[in-house]
Amino acid sequence: MNKRKLQNYLGVSVLSLAILITFGFLIVFIIRMFYMGSSVLSWDFVFSSPQKGMTAGGIFPAVVGTFWLTTLAILIAMPLGVFTAIYLTNYGKPVWLVRILRISINTLAGTPSIIFGLFGMAIFVNLMGFNISLLSGALTLAILALPMIINNTEEAIRSVPKDFSDASLALGATQRQTILRVLLPTALPNILTSTIISIGRIAGETAPIMFTAATFYSRRLPKSWNDEVMALPYHIYALMTEGTHAEAQVPIAYGTALVLLMMVLSISAIAIYTRYAIRRNRKW
Repeated sequence: MNKRKLQNYLGVSVLSLAILITFGFLIVFIIRMFYMGSSVLSWDFVFSSPQKGMTAGGIFPAVVGTFWLTTLAILIAMPLGVFTAIYLTNYGKPVWLVRILRISINTLAGTPSIIFGLFGMAIFVNLMGFNISLLSGALTLAILALPMIINNTEEAIRSVPKDFSDASLALGATQRQTILRVLLPTALPNILTSTIISIGRIAGETAPIMFTAATFYSRRLPKSWNDEVMALPYHIYALMTEGTHAEAQVPIAYGTALVLLMMVLSISAIAIYTRYAIRRNRKW
């Protein structure tokens, strides 16, 4: 075996070992979740309200709260993220503004989520007077999702062959028409995929909603965006750190984590299917 083949063999072996270790941790994690949470998991657990100080009952208010927080956050963040990505890729003037935007986006992308929570509490809860509410939490999560949506949308637009836009402009289309009818439809699968994946991320965030939206215990559903809400990630945190009946609350916490895990995996599966379906239906 010559040197090059030996190096290739060692490289493949290291990569294979890394994949096996990662896969092993994933299997152990999932088995642990199912082992600890399956005892409480049922339809009644998902669709009923907590009872007896969260020592019995279900997690339906937390499921609904997570749904509304995530939905509102994406509805706010997606248009802003897509428009910003279009500006950066197709206009990009003046240069000083583009540089400021890129620095800001990169800074936001590397900021710990707890900082977003403190920012949301200072700006939305206190300064703007939204209080601890669904609206404050959704706005905070929207800011958290923005850099991911912007970066992924920008990459999706840049992945469109330049010949497409050149041909459109050569045929007399304006830049706006080229963006709306050529670039965005072509980049749509990757944009939707990145957006759906960002939904999976923000649905599992605890720190940003801890100071802005989440409540420890509630048996009622939110009636307006000014109400506090329960949320699955904060519900898990509360049960594991603030609960006083561990023998009853720990299984509920693991059952909640299992529901959240299945939600995130389902969202990822939807993203994969959406990309496949759009690409399959294309004519080119």
